Amino acid sequence: MKIGSTRIEVVIADVKAKIATVIYLPGTRLPSVRAAAKNHSFSPSTVVEAYERLQADGVIYSRPGAGFYVAESTLPLSLADIAPKLDRAVDPLWVSRQSLETSDNALKPGCGWLPPDWLYEEGMRRGLRSVAKGSASVMSEYATPLGLLELRQLLTRRMVGLGINAEPSQVMLTESGTQAIDLICRFLLTPGDTVVVDDPCYFNFHALLKAHRVKVVGVPYTSTGPDVDVFAAVLDEHKPRLYITNAAIHNPTGATLSPATAYKVLQLAQSAGLYIIEDDIFADFEITPATRLAALDGLSQVFYIGSFSKTLSASLRCGYIAAPTAWVESLLDLKIATGFGGGQLAAAVVLSALTDSGYRKHMNAMHLRLAKARSQTLPRLAKLGIVPCLLPQAGMFLWCQLPDGNNAAELANACLAKGVLLAPGNVFSQAQNAEHFMRFNVAQASDARIYEVLAESLD
Repeated sequence: MKIGSTRIEVVIADVKAKIATVIYLPGTRLPSVRAAAKNHSFSPSTVVEAYERLQADGVIYSRPGAGFYVAESTLPLSLADIAPKLDRAVDPLWVSRQSLETSDNALKPGCGWLPPDWLYEEGMRRGLRSVAKGSASVMSEYATPLGLLELRQLLTRRMVGLGINAEPSQVMLTESGTQAIDLICRFLLTPGDTVVVDDPCYFNFHALLKAHRVKVVGVPYTSTGPDVDVFAAVLDEHKPRLYITNAAIHNPTGATLSPATAYKVLQLAQSAGLYIIEDDIFADFEITPATRLAALDGLSQVFYIGSFSKTLSASLRCGYIAAPTAWVESLLDLKIATGFGGGQLAAAVVLSALTDSGYRKHMNAMHLRLAKARSQTLPRLAKLGIVPCLLPQAGMFLWCQLPDGNNAAELANACLAKGVLLAPGNVFSQAQNAEHFMRFNVAQASDARIYEVLAESLD
């Protein structure tokens, strides 16, 4: 029992937590008063009082002679209240907020983006100047529902280089990659559905799926992709509706999907009627392109998404969805309903920057810069007994195991108090079995103070 809570409050909190995590769906019959009293080892009168308070708040309702049921309209969702109750250091929302709210002077080897001076600043400035000199409508009018045609045409040409054949009419611009995933989840999912994610996976997938009130099942991610045997067993047991994964460079492990694993995953998904969101936000960090599920599938059951926050600007929000043709109109309706027309300005600047003659040169230099940062970070971590689980071919992340006896959440808390933000393993893990792992961003790990703080804080 939480300190300071009454027995009645414990029962109320238990019911609300099970509603929030869709263990109790609308219309679910609650345990009888006698059964709930036995489960909690409380008196029946305690449960009666708790149920009556929940009923007064509109959370549940009673049917005379039949018991208590979850109301169709429950209390507003609070992601922070969703069980299990974890230390905030291993909460995805905590990591996101700390990354976004800490000062520019903070050291952030746990964040998921490049330092500002690593981005294509000059190309963005040229793009802003070019758009400012152009049509006033770009700076003042809503965009068309699909978004700027010229950028959608460019995106389809870029996809061809990855083996993905899409028409511009299949591509819809969004405000970000996160919005792209959210729209697809709104379209495909209802509360109580099951979604498969990699374990570990990008931590905001967990936060976003909580908001959709779905059941999440993790599949261990290996050096070549998801564990195919476990993936098959999960599809058979849980009958999931959707699988969300990274294309190209996996976050957080840095692994690359192999062709053999990609074929097996897609075969299993097609047999099970499983839809897939393939998030390719790190495409331009690749040196040798990996297999894309969307290329093998032909955009039949795979939704291919991306954005430009990692290479151009996180401030100018622009993402996209390449969708199966049959679902484009429905996704457009959702986009209009939740965001209306969107804007033209970000898309126009992104188009200018991507077609700028210096972008390819900038990314080639970025590959070399990241390789150098990786080679410098690895020995500094090794001196502390922190070792990578694999050596990634490209990208900014190292997925590392801590020395024996060290808990990542406790280490993150200790380092945060000294001005260093880390990303502990369990924020990425659905199974919560990555307590001895940490993700490091090599582009944000050059400052010697990071290693001094780590050395002081490690057991």
